[in-house]
Amino acid sequence: MAHGPVVVLVGPPGSGKTTVGRALADALGVSFRDTDADVERRVGKTISAIFTDDGEAVFRAEEERAVRTALGEHPGVLALGGGAVLSPRTRELLTGHSVVFLHVGLAEGVRRTGLSSARPLLAGVNPRARFRELLEARLPLYRAVATVEVTTDGRSPKQIAKEALAGLGLVGGA
Repeated sequence: MAHGPVVVLVGPPGSGKTTVGRALADALGVSFRDTDADVERRVGKTISAIFTDDGEAVFRAEEERAVRTALGEHPGVLALGGGAVLSPRTRELLTGHSVVFLHVGLAEGVRRTGLSSARPLLAGVNPRARFRELLEARLPLYRAVATVEVTTDGRSPKQIAKEALAGLGLVGGA
């Protein structure tokens, strides 16, 4: 493929897409890009504020646009927002790309997210139950687009990046 990312990362909140993405980019000597940051830049407010002020539908439309743009122009490692795979168009756009699904378990995901208010879909009366629902609903979608699945629980970003690269055949083990 002449254009587009070397590696695309998908996974739920707390799976390590940004941290592992930076480690992958360093290992490959390429740049890192996060579509959540692209949306925030374009809209001029945080994702949490977009959800609150404009609603999830507006955020998802902006997210889909950001993913489409980044897939077409970014030559490095690209991290997608946790819910990007909800869009059938986005899933279709991921066809032909090297996609790594960073799989995080429920307990680890909840611990890593800290049930942060910066994650609007985890806010509410029972964030742990909401995280479980989110994982269950999205797991088949993450797996449908993934070239490689890497479990992240109890592992360092460097270990995760190394397994992802090996799984994609981009580097051997060492």
